[in-house]
Amino acid sequence: MLWKTVLLLALVDPVLVLENGLLRKPPMGWLAWERFRCNINCDEDPKNCISERLFMEMADRLAQDGWRDLGYTYLNIDDCWIGGRDAQGYLVPDPKRFPNGIAFLADYVHSLGLQLGIYEDMGNFTCMGYPGTTLDKIIQDAQTFAKWKVDMLKLDGCFSTPEERAKGYPLMAAALNATGRPIAFSCSWPAYEGGLPPKVDYSLLAEICNLWRNYADIQDSWKSVLSVLDWFVEHQDILQPVAGPGHWNDPDMLLIGNFGLSFEQARAQMALWTVLAAPLFMSTDLRTISAQNVDILQNPLMIKINQDPLGIQGRRILKEKSLIEVFLRPLVNDAFALVFFSRRTDMPYRFHSSLARLNLTCSGLYEAQDVYTGAVISGLRPETIFTVIVNPSGVVMWYLYPIKNTGISQQ
Repeated sequence: MLWKTVLLLALVDPVLVLENGLLRKPPMGWLAWERFRCNINCDEDPKNCISERLFMEMADRLAQDGWRDLGYTYLNIDDCWIGGRDAQGYLVPDPKRFPNGIAFLADYVHSLGLQLGIYEDMGNFTCMGYPGTTLDKIIQDAQTFAKWKVDMLKLDGCFSTPEERAKGYPLMAAALNATGRPIAFSCSWPAYEGGLPPKVDYSLLAEICNLWRNYADIQDSWKSVLSVLDWFVEHQDILQPVAGPGHWNDPDMLLIGNFGLSFEQARAQMALWTVLAAPLFMSTDLRTISAQNVDILQNPLMIKINQDPLGIQGRRILKEKSLIEVFLRPLVNDAFALVFFSRRTDMPYRFHSSLARLNLTCSGLYEAQDVYTGAVISGLRPETIFTVIVNPSGVVMWYLYPIKNTGISQQ
């Protein structure tokens, strides 16, 4: 076993664990967990169980229904795909639910112009009790994923100790890079350490992970969305500076298209995740999603804002007694994204403000395009008073730009 220990130590080299050049913009795609969980009952529910069929059908929808062309390119497997380990200790998928193997699925996904993500856990077991990646299996599993032509690894943290996580996540980053295959690395490490310094070293995370889960899993409810948002806002002074091209805070999946959000709340989550420069991972049934929810998720201007090349995470800049909050994200070409968000539960609220009141005091003339309606608000100077009408649990979102340099547009 000594040679394995020496090899593991040799891999923890700054050259190997630094920037891998991936995910210069927040990743976009589809992830199975929130909608399909650990449904392995393929006898009674063959269309919705975690299986080769499910992922191939979702890949078809991503490719054929406009998602891929807008940037939703990742198709990510979550927990419950593993069948065990073979006699040599290599991971194998469940033979009944993935009869052709993961490499076959990767080839299929790649043939559609998509990328495949996979899941493991830095511990004895995955969160649902399947074989995990223990320290002695890190190199072997990284090589397996590369052999299968996987494009992203999400590494969870159930059934592990803080000491194992502190060793394991940097080792896996190094092992992935050492395979020679570009594999984006999604780390759940900070979520298991409370998400904050001193237990979480975000400087280290930015060197070894492309994105990381900071907080608890999102559930299919508005209450859950607000709990995630509240935590991110409460700690924005810590979280906002550490995000950027190649290393993103991940507030978890989009619930849009499922059961727990109203129309206004779905639009609010999309806008708020976008202003936070969050990864956009849908987790819904793309075979049955409504046209209304497609419109939210496929909004071209929203996606362009999310994918802004500066990669600056937005912040809440105003919290009013009226229960209106304002979020701001700087964009290229001296533009901004503004989100006016209502926590009210009574009726639409008329919110009056000006750019100067929001500390946007640049000289000159601005226009704003409503991201959802497409309406253009012209003639905005810092002192100009404007009014937005925000529905309960809803948002108004503006793309604000100087008229001399319009940058991106809805068209």
